Amino acid sequence: MAAIHITDIEAAINYWRARKPSPDGITLVPELRALAEVYALMVFHREDEADEHGFPAQAWDAWKAWYETTPDTPCIAICSTSQGDSVCKGCGRSFEEVQHWPGMSPAAKRRTWRRITLEGDAWRFNRYAERAAEGPAPPAPG
Repeated sequence: MAAIHITDIEAAINYWRARKPSPDGITLVPELRALAEVYALMVFHREDEADEHGFPAQAWDAWKAWYETTPDTPCIAICSTSQGDSVCKGCGRSFEEVQHWPGMSPAAKRRTWRRITLEGDAWRFNRYAERAAEGPAPPAPG
């Protein structure tokens, strides 16, 4: 079971607030309302995560639209798992996470992203941070 962390729901809410602002400062667009209901229940029950399978369809669709704007993989093209490491020095994923990444659910991928970001010791966060930056890679010298 993969769960969606409350910080991802907050990020999705902020994405929709910027994309479809309230017309009158009070009314919420349907995507925001759906996410806000999930968020409110999580806060009320003091939960940090919500099971992806328990999401109402409209909230899931709104969250998935935000998710699709995020980078798919933490890979920076320096993979030490191919050299036998159990955790990649480049991206911070385990060998199993690297192997199964294409088949992982969006929630499972976000859980992995959250863990490696909180750990922050993969090369993507320090030594080779420029490779992890958004945007196209700079042209090779030539």
